[in-house]
Amino acid sequence: MKQIVLMRHGKSSWEYDVSDKDRPLKERGIKDAHLVARKFIDSKIEINAAFSSPANRALHTSMIFLRVLGFNLNDFRVMEDLYDFSGNSVNDFVKSLNNEMDTVAIFGHNYAFTNLANRWGDQYIENLPTAGIARIQFEVDEWSMIAKGSTKEIIIPKKLRSS
Repeated sequence: MKQIVLMRHGKSSWEYDVSDKDRPLKERGIKDAHLVARKFIDSKIEINAAFSSPANRALHTSMIFLRVLGFNLNDFRVMEDLYDFSGNSVNDFVKSLNNEMDTVAIFGHNYAFTNLANRWGDQYIENLPTAGIARIQFEVDEWSMIAKGSTKEIIIPKKLRSS
């Protein structure tokens, strides 16, 4: 069985004159990443490896999330392929993962993550919001074989803030 945790980066700032890759998180993005990570702990999911887009906002989100989980950063990598907005590069990346890993977390961008959550999962979502998570499980033993799985969890920061 394989399982993927897709986490979209937190809310980013447009107030700086920087390239897209260099855009930082807003304060709300930082708070939401903490909030979602604390909620994710309740799932008791052991992540074998984590990967992030090199974009500042995704990388910062991943660091917050993984630190809250107490994740060993030796099992973390920044991957250029994850700076993807369509989902095609992320799909190819995931399908090439080492089969010794059963559960991976990936930090990246929309439209890619909404597209993949809907392609891979069995629960339609209109939009995976910033700092949102979709956890999808696949009944296969090889990453190259993933297709339709079952959506096990969707964490939306706005819902956590209002509760």
